[in-house]
Amino acid sequence: MSEKKILLGNEAIARGAYEAGVKVSSAYPGTPSTEMSESLVQYDEIYAEWAPNEKVATEVAIGASIAGVRSMCCMKHVGVNVAADPLYTAAYAGVRGGMVVIAADDPGMYSSQNEQDTRMVARAAMLPVLEPSDSAEAKEFTKYAFDLSEKYDTPVIVRSTTRLSHSQGLVELEERAEPFDIPYERDMAKYVMMPGNAIKRHLVVEARLKQMAEDACGFPVNKVEYNDLSVGFITSGIAYQYVKEAMPEASVLKLGIVNPLPRKLIEEFAAKVEKLYIFEELEPVIEEQVKSWGIAKAVGKELFTVQGEYSANMIREKILGQTLDVAASAQVPARPPILCPGCPHRSVFSVLNKLKIHATGDIGCYTLGAVAPLGVIDTTICMGASISTLHGMEKARGRDFIRNWVAVIGDSTFMHTGINSLMNMVYNQANGTVVILDNSTTGMTGHQDHAATGKTLKGQVVPAINIFGLCKSLGIENVYEVNAFDLPGLEEAFKRETAKDGVSVIIAKSPCALLKGVKFPDKCRPLSEKCKKCGACLRPGCPALTKNEDGTISIDETMCNGCGLCKQLCKFDAIETVKAGE
Repeated sequence: MSEKKILLGNEAIARGAYEAGVKVSSAYPGTPSTEMSESLVQYDEIYAEWAPNEKVATEVAIGASIAGVRSMCCMKHVGVNVAADPLYTAAYAGVRGGMVVIAADDPGMYSSQNEQDTRMVARAAMLPVLEPSDSAEAKEFTKYAFDLSEKYDTPVIVRSTTRLSHSQGLVELEERAEPFDIPYERDMAKYVMMPGNAIKRHLVVEARLKQMAEDACGFPVNKVEYNDLSVGFITSGIAYQYVKEAMPEASVLKLGIVNPLPRKLIEEFAAKVEKLYIFEELEPVIEEQVKSWGIAKAVGKELFTVQGEYSANMIREKILGQTLDVAASAQVPARPPILCPGCPHRSVFSVLNKLKIHATGDIGCYTLGAVAPLGVIDTTICMGASISTLHGMEKARGRDFIRNWVAVIGDSTFMHTGINSLMNMVYNQANGTVVILDNSTTGMTGHQDHAATGKTLKGQVVPAINIFGLCKSLGIENVYEVNAFDLPGLEEAFKRETAKDGVSVIIAKSPCALLKGVKFPDKCRPLSEKCKKCGACLRPGCPALTKNEDGTISIDETMCNGCGLCKQLCKFDAIETVKAGE
């Protein structure tokens, strides 16, 4: 008897990899993809790791594939950009053991800096893409992707989205397959991508995609549902669920493979329905191709937006013309995201704010340093960009322009792509101060380890990369570690280093307040009789503090982590620290 279990889409993808016989997986954490790798750790048969970035993860998977085993790498959509260099060439080289790339897109930008559509990247890279619509398909499509990878000699992308990755569904658990490891054979013409070889492999790729487009008409991942022929939908992924909810009687062509498209199957479906809608989130990837084939009756982005997530209500409104009886949202005060109580970043930013220092920012919790009341981060582009952006500013406008600027970057992001940027500053004789916010984890995606924490994805304790020593090894003379809650120490370091010529690095060290094992034995308590109502303690925006009607403050004991930032800011000793529970 097979077992059935309710799984997140990400958990189902991990299960699919296990059942497919995957032996090696490498990834970098990024919402909404993170739980895929975290779920893999339960399977001892799979070697799973956190890589420093997605490029490295992809190259690890490529190497494992060439060695003859099934491999996988996982990332969010912007991670595909980092992985693009090896990924595009891997399409030319092909595989030995099956290789699958899991890419999780984020329509609606719930936790991302853009809404890019991985299908567009896949078309440019000439890679096939499967797109499941629920947890059960997430598992099955992952398994099928490995079969396609080996049959057609290509890496295969399985595309998820936030809604699929983080929704739950019933999944049937099956036994693990144990594919025969393919013996390694040296094949320079296939795996050494010098121009002469790559030119020949490009022809192979074009022929492969043409063959797949023909064969895809019979792939079991595609599903045709003929019902009411007066209206038909071509759709894929999570959008299929919205079509079935809003118009269950409509005919539907649900595409499981979205690159290359099964043209004959689409043309056959289009010919049988009177009205044809193409319902796909984000870019008109399917629509543009379908219309280029002369299927002029297809309607897509004329009705449906290229922005954000879709919904069943969108179909009800745009196609059925229904006036939706949806209650207006409550008029409540805005509640923007904030740093947690006890967050060491708040302490650092409060000093930068006091000194009126601007910061080029990076990807992480500390991006919130851009908003009030801290308001010190001026730019956030992508992983590792803070250091390079500051460097570009200095080269454009000179040393004096950036004397009141620093670059801020987290420890995990520094390991991801900050090291090369710092190396570039040293190499090109730059001036500027880099602040590494070392909170001993990858905070924003849920406390994953990295190369500087001393623990692997599987929980193995290993030597941790020493960030201080690493910076020194680059030839940077001015490298300093400061406790992130040492306000005088931070202020002195910022004033001193921003005034210097050359490259300086300040490592602000203190663990994330939510990190497992971090203890806060003290609480902060206000002394109303001493309070001068100046508001200095409120300026960093700690959510544990509130202002009373009389101008004094209250501190929520259930939220306070006792970091002592407010106490340090109070010049009148109107805040004391006490042991928790006193």
